[in-house]
Amino acid sequence: MRNETLDIRGDYEKNGYVSPLDILTPSEAQRLRDDFERAEDAVSGDSQRLKLLYSYPDRLIPSFDALLRHPNVIAAVSPVLGPDLMVWSGALFVKEARSPKIVSWHQDLTYWGLDDAQEVTCWVALSEASEQSGCMRFVPGSHQNRIVPHVDTFDENNLLSRGQEIAVNVDDADTVAAALHAGQASIHHGHLFHASGPNQTDDRRIGAALRFIKPSMKQKNGARTLVALVSGQDEFGHFEIAAAPRGFLHEDDFALCQQDADRKKEILFEGV
Repeated sequence: MRNETLDIRGDYEKNGYVSPLDILTPSEAQRLRDDFERAEDAVSGDSQRLKLLYSYPDRLIPSFDALLRHPNVIAAVSPVLGPDLMVWSGALFVKEARSPKIVSWHQDLTYWGLDDAQEVTCWVALSEASEQSGCMRFVPGSHQNRIVPHVDTFDENNLLSRGQEIAVNVDDADTVAAALHAGQASIHHGHLFHASGPNQTDDRRIGAALRFIKPSMKQKNGARTLVALVSGQDEFGHFEIAAAPRGFLHEDDFALCQQDADRKKEILFEGV
């Protein structure tokens, strides 16, 4: 794999991101997509369960839990965060074919309520993520900023929870496109400015955003949110460690996800 020739830590420290990284084969990515779309069909008549599926595929579908622990994913993240790794969230971002949905310029850690910035997002493409389909764009080096002011737009075409957008101008000339083939991934810092445009193609654009943190981190409000311990040890006990999914869309797992969603809603919408 080409990852072995990359200076992941060096590139990450300089630019705030590394892309592309080879993680899955195209057939492995397709199997994950198939699992997700089968689950999507199964809960399509229940809007609340569909929302939980998009937010917690790793807690509801065994193959997505396995993705968090994939050796190539761990090898991409551990040079930055070290051997002890938790996943705070493994959400899916889906742009339908010919969709105007976008993700505005933002920094990931703005509203997550975590006490530190020892976080890395690994964004795994389960379909083609080209410039035409709305791949992510980064501003290299912008991770050196702490959190900058954001405004909440609640725009219906914005995939972010609050439609949050940084209150600073971003010059297109300063941005780079992080196009990915299915099975490839990028990693980026929680302070990096990033965004993505609409999907102008005839296929869905599907990506899994795996948010890795160090076990030493905690929620500032003291909440024990649900995480997966995917590598190493947790010597701190700041979070609730999730077991592997009990099965495919198991009732008990939906209940657990709903409880965590309620906890995280208080954090994500604080001050609204």
